[in-house]
Amino acid sequence: MPQNAAPAARPTAAELDLLQVLWRVGPADAKAVHEALLPDRPDATYATVLRQLQVMHAKGLLTRDEGHRPHLYAPVQAQDKLQQSLVKDFIARAFAGSGKALVLAALKNHVSAKDRAEIRQLLAKNTGEDA
Repeated sequence: MPQNAAPAARPTAAELDLLQVLWRVGPADAKAVHEALLPDRPDATYATVLRQLQVMHAKGLLTRDEGHRPHLYAPVQAQDKLQQSLVKDFIARAFAGSGKALVLAALKNHVSAKDRAEIRQLLAKNTGEDA
C-alpha cells in the first residue's frame, strides 16, 4: 500500500500504542515491539503484541517483511499523515467539521498560558502579523 494511502481502518487505542512504538524505533519484529512497549504497558504480553501486529497487518495498518525471520512490521502511513487523517475524522464527527471549534475547545481547557503564547507567535509568524 502506498505511504500516503489511507489505512483500511482507524486504529484502536491499543493499535495506536503499537504504531507509536514503530514510528519511534522503525521497522521491528514482535519481540522488539514488545520490549519497547513494556515501560508504558508492563501488562502487555509478547503473545498479545504478536497477535495485535498480525491483526494490524490484516487491517492494512502495517506492512510485514516476510523476507526476514522473524518478520519485520512497519506502519503503512507516516505518523503525521495518520494523525492528520484521524484529526480530520475527529473534527468531522465531534465538531461538525469545524476546525475552529476544535481549536477553541482545546485552547479553553487544555493549553497552558505558556503554550498559548507560543501558539500566538506561530500564528503571527505564519500570517505575517505581530504577536
